[in-house]
Amino acid sequence: MPEDSLQALNARLSRFARERDWEQFHSPKNLVMALIAECAELVEHFQWLSEAQSLDLPPAKKDEVALEMADILIYLLRCSDRLDIDLLEATRRKIRINEDRYPVSKVYGDARRASEYED
Repeated sequence: MPEDSLQALNARLSRFARERDWEQFHSPKNLVMALIAECAELVEHFQWLSEAQSLDLPPAKKDEVALEMADILIYLLRCSDRLDIDLLEATRRKIRINEDRYPVSKVYGDARRASEYED
């Protein structure tokens, strides 16, 4: 298994939790609650920034954002592991669904919700 694969990350995170006897706390409910808290922490870094500022973060801020994103990925992977969900397969399936819902010919340059497009 490649060291940089989601499987390898998931195995390392699972081992980390088991070694600390934290599996007991890692129910899907608890993991999702932690995930949303981390998402809120990520949002705080962008609150009140302009579009341009959000694209050009200073190095220290970008590093903080990277660590918040890592926290989000950690909780997402733990939750997928606890629910026995293949996150890569689910993502591939969701991309196919989105490709069907948002065909280029219909949505190019337009960011409305799928339900807002006329058939």
